[in-house]
Amino acid sequence: MDNISRRQFLATLGAAPMAGSMIHADAPYTYAVKGKLPVSQMGLALIHEHILVDFIGADKISPNRWQHDEVIRKVRPYLLEIKQRGIKTLVECTPAFIGRDVVLLKKLSEQSGLNILTNTGYYGASDNKYLPKWAFTETSEQLASRWITEFEEGIENTGIRPGFIKTGVNNGKLSELHQKLVKAAAITHLKTGLTICSHTGPALPAREEIEILKQSGVHPSAFVWVHANGSAEELENVGQSGCWISLDGVNTDNIDKHVEWISFLKNKGRLGQVLISHDAGWYRPGEPDGGHFRGFTTISDMLVPALKANGFTEADIRILMVANPARAFAIRIRKG
Repeated sequence: MDNISRRQFLATLGAAPMAGSMIHADAPYTYAVKGKLPVSQMGLALIHEHILVDFIGADKISPNRWQHDEVIRKVRPYLLEIKQRGIKTLVECTPAFIGRDVVLLKKLSEQSGLNILTNTGYYGASDNKYLPKWAFTETSEQLASRWITEFEEGIENTGIRPGFIKTGVNNGKLSELHQKLVKAAAITHLKTGLTICSHTGPALPAREEIEILKQSGVHPSAFVWVHANGSAEELENVGQSGCWISLDGVNTDNIDKHVEWISFLKNKGRLGQVLISHDAGWYRPGEPDGGHFRGFTTISDMLVPALKANGFTEADIRILMVANPARAFAIRIRKG
């Protein structure tokens, strides 16, 4: 690994160092769409991006709304673009019923050379438009059983396993339905060790989600606060729980704000809990040529240079983009 020894890297994961160059059988790992992936091989990672998203709704969505060849032609150049910048892993956060297509992701992984992670779980944000009908009637245990099956047997008879759980809630107080989704995620985590990434936004629902997880026996370190926002003080305050603070909306217009947030969290000793990404992409079925696609290069081209101009070292950047993603997505049960 560049600029960091394997011994140092494993120490950041809380794993025992090992001799030689072999990956030990019980070394920390996750699942990418091509199979089991030691997290020491994730390299530079973007932890929240999208290849394809279809907002038509759970009752109307169908894989017949897009063609793999057309999506690949549109998207592959953007993946090769980040590969040239040293990115090795892309975490694809599109959930089921919004356009998750794991066979498409595997094709793009094979053609780009990138590791791509996919997910299990259901997305309740946007007032439940993307939830399947059974999500309203089944218990948290029944929903969790569906997600656990995807982990143990593969997604939709493909054999492709999810590398994390993706759910989502509205940005106010949690409804009973969204509390159920979080409880289902907790049950799934305790069975599989998959990290829980929840589209959340403000601090209020994040605090409520963390409390549900704790009551369910899950440590907050298993929770990624997706789209974390608010004041820098709020980010740090919620971060005191031990959760991951995901600053995943980086774009060309908010570089200074992200430098401010990340610098504040570093000064508070929380750099080891920060994840960064763009929430960019994506192919849009139903729009001419898949619509506008926002690429994934702003962090490499703008945010990293801005952080270095504000005193961040190469080691700091590798914490943000190598060590933190590896720790966050390593599959392990985190009880609390």
